[in-house]
Amino acid sequence: MSNGSLAGFDSLEKVLEEYIPADKLAEVKRVLYGANLSKPVAALELPEALQKVAEEQAFDLQAYKFGAAAEQFRAPRIVKIGLIQNAVVEPTTAPFAEQRQGIYSRVSQLIEAAGQAGVKILCLQEAWTMPFAFCTREKHWNAFAESAEAGPTTQLLQGYARQYSMVIISPILERDEAHGETIWNTAVVIGNNGNVIGKHRKNHIPRVGDFNESTYYLEGNTGHPVFETAYGKIAINICYGRHHPMNWQAFGMNGAEIVFNPSATVGELSEPMWGIEARNAAIANSYFVAAINRVGTEVFPNEFSSADGKPAHKDFGHFYGSSYVAAPDASRTPSLSRCRDGLMVAELDLNLCRQVKDKWDFRLTARYELYADFFSRYIQHDFKPQLVKDPSLQ
Repeated sequence: MSNGSLAGFDSLEKVLEEYIPADKLAEVKRVLYGANLSKPVAALELPEALQKVAEEQAFDLQAYKFGAAAEQFRAPRIVKIGLIQNAVVEPTTAPFAEQRQGIYSRVSQLIEAAGQAGVKILCLQEAWTMPFAFCTREKHWNAFAESAEAGPTTQLLQGYARQYSMVIISPILERDEAHGETIWNTAVVIGNNGNVIGKHRKNHIPRVGDFNESTYYLEGNTGHPVFETAYGKIAINICYGRHHPMNWQAFGMNGAEIVFNPSATVGELSEPMWGIEARNAAIANSYFVAAINRVGTEVFPNEFSSADGKPAHKDFGHFYGSSYVAAPDASRTPSLSRCRDGLMVAELDLNLCRQVKDKWDFRLTARYELYADFFSRYIQHDFKPQLVKDPSLQ
C-alpha cells in the first residue's frame, strides 16, 4: 500500500495474528521462526518508561531473548545488541545540512533508547546519514561522504559510545582522503570507549534495477575483517553482500559470533528473500545475524531510469524495514515494522554459537580441500565444467 503497510498491517506478523487462531498460529510460528531451547524466542521485558518513550516518539520497540544451554566450564556470555531502522526526516529537496541534521536528531532518539535498554552493540542501517540516492546517478550526493575516522558522524557517535559504553556500527558514505578522496560504502566500528576500532568496506556492489551504486563506489578492499570488541567478535556484511554465500562464510571462518547486515532494499525487488537470507546465513555459519533495513519511500527531485523497461520515476520504491535477528539454531525474532522507524533489542548468549557447531558438525564435514581444489580450477581461463552427458541424448 502507499503508506508502506502490508495490506493495511504493520508487519507480516500482524497479518498472521489477525487471521490465524492462536493454537494454529503457534505451529505456524514454530515453522516460520524456529525454536530456541525448544521454545519460541522469548520476549525480553523492557522498562515501562522506555515503552512510553517509544509511544511518544512514534517508533516500534521490540525486544527478545535467545538462550543457550548451561555448560560445565563456561559461564553464559550474555550481550544485548540493538538494530535501528529509520526513514529520512527532511525531503530530498532540502539543503543537505538540514537533511543530515534531521536524521541525526531522529536517530539520536533511538540511540538514547538503545542505551537506556542496556544495548552494548548497536548497528545502524546502510548509509544512514543520507537518503539512498544512488539510484539517481547524480554526483552531487557525494557531498554526504566523509572521513570514516574523523568525520562529523563518527564524532557524534563517539560521544554516545562513551556515554553508554556501547560499541556502535556506523555505515556511512566514506571519502578516503588518503587515496585521492575516493568514495566507499563503509561501516565504521566505534569501540565502547569511543575509539575507532576499524572499518569495513562493502564487498559486493549491485547492478540490478535502480541500484546504480557503481556510479559512486566500487567493491571494497578490506577483505572479511572480524572485530574483537569488549562484548564479542563481530563483522559487517553490508547489504548486497547477503546474496553471496561465500561472503557470509568468510566472516564465519574468521571467527565472527555476530554478523550485522545493514541494508537498504525495496519490496518489489527483494522482500521474498529478506526473511530467508539472514536466517540461512546464521544456520550455515553457526553465528547470530542481525538484519537491518531502512524504512520509507524517498522521492527525489529529478526523474531517473535504469534501462529496465520501466518509465522514468522519482522514487526507488518502498524500503520495507522488517529488521530482525536470527540465531545459529534456526530460531529468529519477529520483524520490526514494515513502515515505521524502529529499535530491535536482542539479548544473546554467545555460547549458543559453539553449541550449534558441536551439534551439527558443519566445520567437521565441510570438505574445504575439495572446494579449494574446485575453485582453484574454476578461476582458470581454460576451466571446463564437470558435465556428464547422457549418451542417449542426440
